[in-house]
Amino acid sequence: MKVEESIENEEQSESRSTVMRENKEIYLVWEDVTAVVAKNLGKGETRKLLNRLSGYALPDRIMAIMGPSGSGKSTLLDALAGRLSSNVIMSGNVLLNGKQRKIGNGSISYTTQEDFLFGTLTVKETLTYSAHLRLPSTTTKDEINSVIENTIMKMGLQDCADNKVGNWHLRGLSGGEKRRLSIGLEILTQPYVLFLDEPTSGLDSASALFVIQALKNIALDGRIVVCSIHQPSSYIFDLFDDLCLLSSGETIYFGEAKLAVKFFAEAGFPCPTRRNPSDHFLRCINSDFDKMASTLLRSLRDSAVSVPANFETSFTTEDIKAKLIEKYRSSEYSINTRKKIRQIALINEELMSGLIESRNNWWKQLYTLTTRSFVNMIRDLGYFWVRTLFYILISLGAGIMYFDIGLSNSAFVTRAKCYTYVYDFLICLSVGGLPSFLEEWKVSYHELLNGHYGEAVFMLSNFFASFIFLVIMSLSSGTIVFYMVRFHLGFSHYCYLCMNFFLCFATMESVAMIVALLVPNFLMGIGVSAFAVVSKILSHRFSILIIFMVALKEADRLYDLSANVDALDDSIWTL
Repeated sequence: MKVEESIENEEQSESRSTVMRENKEIYLVWEDVTAVVAKNLGKGETRKLLNRLSGYALPDRIMAIMGPSGSGKSTLLDALAGRLSSNVIMSGNVLLNGKQRKIGNGSISYTTQEDFLFGTLTVKETLTYSAHLRLPSTTTKDEINSVIENTIMKMGLQDCADNKVGNWHLRGLSGGEKRRLSIGLEILTQPYVLFLDEPTSGLDSASALFVIQALKNIALDGRIVVCSIHQPSSYIFDLFDDLCLLSSGETIYFGEAKLAVKFFAEAGFPCPTRRNPSDHFLRCINSDFDKMASTLLRSLRDSAVSVPANFETSFTTEDIKAKLIEKYRSSEYSINTRKKIRQIALINEELMSGLIESRNNWWKQLYTLTTRSFVNMIRDLGYFWVRTLFYILISLGAGIMYFDIGLSNSAFVTRAKCYTYVYDFLICLSVGGLPSFLEEWKVSYHELLNGHYGEAVFMLSNFFASFIFLVIMSLSSGTIVFYMVRFHLGFSHYCYLCMNFFLCFATMESVAMIVALLVPNFLMGIGVSAFAVVSKILSHRFSILIIFMVALKEADRLYDLSANVDALDDSIWTL
């Protein structure tokens, strides 16, 4: 039965590839790509991250960009995807079918090394919200469901489709399942080119193999798949069609992955039998091995232990790397690469007509984002529910301490103290929502970078989703304090108090949002938020003091102080 299913899947894959070939082919080329970053702004010094890299990527094939840490893998991937930081200056050409394109137009997708997912949503809900955000408004509900089901099946997520992703209080998916879900989100719109930064990072060997096999199947649909990877196992390495090997921003090898072993042998560094080729490649070009060997040799000598005769090699890593770079530049592999790039440059075909635009209309996006945020806020206990509970407890405490203090002139100062006490605690607890908002912002920032929607939609959707919670917190706290302390009876006074609490919550939520945008680090965000809270409390107390002094001065001018108590209280409640 499994053999029949496998044959059927292969036939479906071949038929999909045939359909893609009936359309116009797609080609990604990059030529003489150089990237530099400012090293010392004062002296105008720069550091070269990439040095005249050239290559190409073809459909139906999966390419691995491999190299040691700091070799330029992620930089090259960002350069090809158009995601380089603003402080990095790039020169050279990156063309998709003869034209420059960036993420966000539906033709290119990018999956980062980290998974940015809402822990409170299920796999199916995550894909559904993303589909409603990005698929055209003309897409019917049945078509959207079909796309979602196909994506779940393609990424092997059938068994966990109804499971929540998981967060600090919810048990969820494994690392491999999260990685496949992240990839599934990017292939919803059927992009022509899929970039992935370290897709197997943090995964065990079985999960990593599953992920790369899924990417291989995506490539066989006529897509271009390019991923950076550090040190794959031999099983994973055999799945790659092409290899771009980098070290210190230089090309060590570019070509078919299966010919890389032959290239190293021709350069005088053959891969030993029964050794993983990727291990051998990195051993030859990673200078960290020299540092490790030097440290170990020093340790052996200091401990008076005899050093093995073959401990030191005749070549250092820098020597091997320089020889490989020179060998590649003059080899047939480099010549064939240049020749292939020139051939592709003559092709200037339009992209296939089957492109799915990577955006819905503005109102549909606003509705979808608001709904998703609202569902996340309801399910995430730390977003509003825990704070609401604390607000109620604080309000009850204030109500008990200042229970029914009366409306006499002597109770005027006591009511002001009660109000200040509650107000200060409400401000302090607003910091409690920062961790949850940071998690939401990470997901949204990733989607903004990939062009799923605009900034205005995100800001408005977050406000609309949190509005009902702000109202609940304001009414619960205001009602308890107002009727237990027994401020001036009357609906207008009650509205003043609740409105003031609402504005307090809305202001501090906005401050928390700004802090999360400017300071993405959690601990630094807590520190900045604490400073904002203290500033708000001090400004509030100063305002209370000024109004209180003005009110007393005005009262001295009048004959009857008791006739103006209502006016004084109104001044305080309308702060």
